Amino acid sequence: MNLQLTGHHVDITPAIRQYVVTKLERIERHFDHVIDVNVVMTVEKLDQRIEANVHLAGKEIHCECHEVDMYAAIDGLIDKLDRQVVKHKEKFKSATRHNPVTIRQAEEE
Repeated sequence: MNLQLTGHHVDITPAIRQYVVTKLERIERHFDHVIDVNVVMTVEKLDQRIEANVHLAGKEIHCECHEVDMYAAIDGLIDKLDRQVVKHKEKFKSATRHNPVTIRQAEEE
């Protein structure tokens, strides 16, 4: 998984970088086919915003979260991403289960 962290009006400290990396391991645990993750952190007065684009095999997922605290925004973002990745995984699995073509069926046709 390639991770790109960008800060807009905020410095990305090693602590924030490590926190994001450890939280993103949760997504990798649910779905192995994560290719790219682009994370943009923005601070505007009292609003802490974090956005993420996750490139999976066959799909692009975008999520964002606004909070007062950056760590809370990261937690909220990871929760949203996790739900969307699990939903994509279930759709991916059900599509392959409902339409399996065995070798015998292909030879008979």
